[in-house]
Amino acid sequence: MKQAVIIGAGPAGLTAAYQLLKETDITPIILEQSSHIGGISRTVNYKGNRMDLGGHRFFSKNEEVTKIWAELMPLQGAPAKDDLQTGRDVPLSDGGPDPEKEDDVLLIRNRVSRIFYLRSFFDYPITIKPATFSNMGLRRTIAAGFGYLFSCIFKRKENSLEDFYINRFGKPLYSMFFEDYTEKLWGIHPSKIAPDWGAQRVKELSLGKVIADFFKKLINPRYQTKDTSLIEQFQYPKYGPGQLWEKMADEIVRMGGEIYLNTRVVELNVGVDGKIKNVGTRIYDDFLKKELEKTFVGMYYLSSMPIKDLIANFHAPDLPQKVYDTAVNLPYRDFITVGLLVDKLKLENKTKHVTVGNIVPDCWIYIQERDVRIGRLQIFNNWSPYMPADNENTVWIGLEYFCGEGDEMWNMEPEEFIRFAISELVKIDVIDEDDVLDATHLRVKKAYPAYFGTYKDFGLVRDYLDRFDNLLCIGRNGQHRYNNMDHSMLTAIEAVNLIKEGSTDKHILWEVNSEQEYHEEKAAE
Repeated sequence: MKQAVIIGAGPAGLTAAYQLLKETDITPIILEQSSHIGGISRTVNYKGNRMDLGGHRFFSKNEEVTKIWAELMPLQGAPAKDDLQTGRDVPLSDGGPDPEKEDDVLLIRNRVSRIFYLRSFFDYPITIKPATFSNMGLRRTIAAGFGYLFSCIFKRKENSLEDFYINRFGKPLYSMFFEDYTEKLWGIHPSKIAPDWGAQRVKELSLGKVIADFFKKLINPRYQTKDTSLIEQFQYPKYGPGQLWEKMADEIVRMGGEIYLNTRVVELNVGVDGKIKNVGTRIYDDFLKKELEKTFVGMYYLSSMPIKDLIANFHAPDLPQKVYDTAVNLPYRDFITVGLLVDKLKLENKTKHVTVGNIVPDCWIYIQERDVRIGRLQIFNNWSPYMPADNENTVWIGLEYFCGEGDEMWNMEPEEFIRFAISELVKIDVIDEDDVLDATHLRVKKAYPAYFGTYKDFGLVRDYLDRFDNLLCIGRNGQHRYNNMDHSMLTAIEAVNLIKEGSTDKHILWEVNSEQEYHEEKAAE
């Protein structure tokens, strides 16, 4: 029997297994270190209140990706709970499921994400509105205008993420809306981060683009941007992203695939032919309360595990020391999420969006205030009315903190950290402490591959891994790229295509994260 060993049960690993079963005669075997499905895209259920770790909008320009989502969960054909509660109109799918009666359904949600700065809201991306200028004040507005014009005339050489942002927004806007938040996220100043992250995540976004979209909408109110940073609606599973990945996992098993949870990869052995020979694992046996050793063999090996760990477990006689040192020292950012159940928020809804309880309509809020350490605030009620156990009488929020494994925040006891997080929201007038009903605390390792440190030599690692014909690196951590969820899926789709074609040209795998390059290359084929 032909087999493919897939490391990791996140979006990339699951998509690879799903595609292999649909399009080849190869049986996938998924090895997942944790006890859950979905990786960082999982849904965490705390007493009936569901948390989306990181916030995952289901939106993609790629038809292959959207087709897979639709196969697993069709779009809603009737109003969701909060649509009914507010009388809100949403586009419905003919014959689609009723989310009030069925669970396997994708909802249509409004994308609202704003910046909280100077104790005021600013649209994200920045918009050309009177409120923007009013909140900024006359002095900051004038400085921002002249700063942007200066950046249009005098372009910086892009040696850092700071250069990248200033070229697109000007220095005053960069200082207001990007500098401090970026340092919160990465723990290092943007001047010391490679511009790759900006080129990948916000390449379509600039003040010029915002202005152009403003005038296009002014001329044609029905104009819809195709830029992912500016979209106004997205799809979302009724119970969060993990619901879809759990559904995909069930389909994989139903079609004959295998999934091993609590299975830690400890070695990848290279044969004399220069190919991966097998993968050694340790599987935790809950009955025996200990780890058991098991070896898996396949024709192909698809890895979405962190490259740092992949190389650390490589058993190859010719592994160059420089490659090893670069890989095992690749930087990552971890994060902590605090889930808070509250009676109400103090934030006032001054938008056109109608919400249950008139809460602010944001899916997430970027906290740019310099006097707190919180990075983002998610309002799960707005992702889906089914995320909180009671969306009418409570507000279920997630407080996101970016940190490093082993640092001060990471090592704080959960109860202490929860008290700290509550105090921060009280400080910036988001909640009253007396309104907190319940709380939970989660740590997530290696959430964000970082673009500094030994990353400058990452090309050596990539070239080395590409030498192994039957090894394909996919997904965010598998490529050390800050991929969106749909980009991670695309790496898996392209990996399966390479297997079907018998090709060893892995260039397309590494370029999937750049949509412009990806679509241009596909169009040229």
